[in-house]
Amino acid sequence: MATFRFSRTPIDVGSLRAELADPACGGYASFEGLVRDHNEGMSVRHLEYEAFEPLAVKEGERIIAEAVTRFGIEHAACIHRVGDLAIGDMAVWVGASARHRHEAFLACRYIIDEVKHRVPIWKKEHYENGDSGWVNCERCAAPAAHAPASDGAEHSHTAYVGHHAQSHADTHSHADAHSHARAPIPDYSRQMALKEVGAKGQAKLRASRVLVVGCGGLGVPVISYLAGAGIGRLGLVDGDRLEPSNLHRQTMYALADVGKLKAELAAARVRALNPDVDARIHAVRLDPRNAPEIVRQYDLIIDCTDNFSTKFLLNDVCVQLRKPIIFSSVYQFEGQLQVVRPDRDGSCLRCVWPEATRDGIVGNCAQAGVLGPVPGTFGSLQAFEALKLLLDLPGQLGEELLVLDLLTFSISRVRAKRASNCPEHARPDVTMGQRDALDAGELELTFHSLDDALAAGFEIVDIREPREVAETPTPSAKARHIPMAELLHGQPAFTSAGKSLLICATGRRSLAATQELRSRQLHSIYSLRGGIAALNRHMPA
Repeated sequence: MATFRFSRTPIDVGSLRAELADPACGGYASFEGLVRDHNEGMSVRHLEYEAFEPLAVKEGERIIAEAVTRFGIEHAACIHRVGDLAIGDMAVWVGASARHRHEAFLACRYIIDEVKHRVPIWKKEHYENGDSGWVNCERCAAPAAHAPASDGAEHSHTAYVGHHAQSHADTHSHADAHSHARAPIPDYSRQMALKEVGAKGQAKLRASRVLVVGCGGLGVPVISYLAGAGIGRLGLVDGDRLEPSNLHRQTMYALADVGKLKAELAAARVRALNPDVDARIHAVRLDPRNAPEIVRQYDLIIDCTDNFSTKFLLNDVCVQLRKPIIFSSVYQFEGQLQVVRPDRDGSCLRCVWPEATRDGIVGNCAQAGVLGPVPGTFGSLQAFEALKLLLDLPGQLGEELLVLDLLTFSISRVRAKRASNCPEHARPDVTMGQRDALDAGELELTFHSLDDALAAGFEIVDIREPREVAETPTPSAKARHIPMAELLHGQPAFTSAGKSLLICATGRRSLAATQELRSRQLHSIYSLRGGIAALNRHMPA
């Protein structure tokens, strides 16, 4: 027999013990958690317990099944009270029967520890001074000592007292028990005090799976606030390594972390902030091959990237998988926020912009510059919008685009209704991400040096800004210098007769410019894959 259930009436220990009785079992252990009259120096009058029962019962039954399998016991049960409890009432009872005492002890200990850690149960303590507060009951049970065996069927009786547990036969010192009791645990009482959240809302957050794509300026506040709120699983997608120039706006990291993968750093920070959150690392750059597999593992997607190709790839994948996604982007002192709800047949990015803006046409933070609080503000707005969506709070962004200028604090809302001719809602056979991958394969060329490109008959055109060229000179005296803005908005700089190779720092802007010029029927334009950074990697040491 194995069971987990809640009770709104006093727990009848005698009948429960009878349920576990088995002539084949020589070992029996039980745990009894009692309501005590004080906690952390405050006098307690009574307690209220709440649970999100559909999820809690399912998780509790899973825990007991695990105990049966892991320790080879015959029977186990756990009963937890809900509702109002007086001082001295029994709040939780766990029992285990096994052929031998050792397995019964271990199973009983395992069940209570896992229940307190994993099952969404909250208590509200009412104090003598009139105050009250919700307390998360996770990991409340402190490590227990092995109780001595008694004659015949063994019985281990441990009293669970409020936050702390201490065996009546404990051989640990009082100081050790006190240090265990003081170990910090996640506390969601401040947000649970909101009537819109409460115990049921907290259970919803714990059951949620959120994917954050990009662990940079937008991603850092999103990750921090969602981890603090107690999201059950937080997926972290980022293939980049931390650079010193990131730190003025990505304040979750440290200078000593430079060179390490951001996804791994973010996951470590999440675990330090809230060990209850399951942080999943995806240290990759999303592409049409891996995006669907990763996205379908989560309930909500938050785009915190700084490039259009990934944003539109995510848009297309989320529309196809009917996953909600929250977008944000920043440019210098302003930014925008948009929530796409394919699960409600809402509008998407392509309803507003049928064709994605080419990466590099509009400068990102590295090219255009940014003050740290700007992405911090918009990342915080994304986190708030995510909590509104997960908790089903009022005021969620609908068919609109929110634009905020932080210099003037001007706010505008742009209607973004679903377009009847939206190319993504028509579900084409080739997604935007796949189209870009195909285009890039035709437009990018690899050379180990610019001399090789010149020998192959290419004219070299450096499209970086004058400041960049002054700081890092072009690795060829024969290159032309035409800044990207002048190249795209000035007079045509190419003839149809020759071949031209565009170069920039990393290859991203040169690819965007190449795609734009090809759309103007200049078919002999190519981009240097990886830019000057790739050339430097090929240079002999």
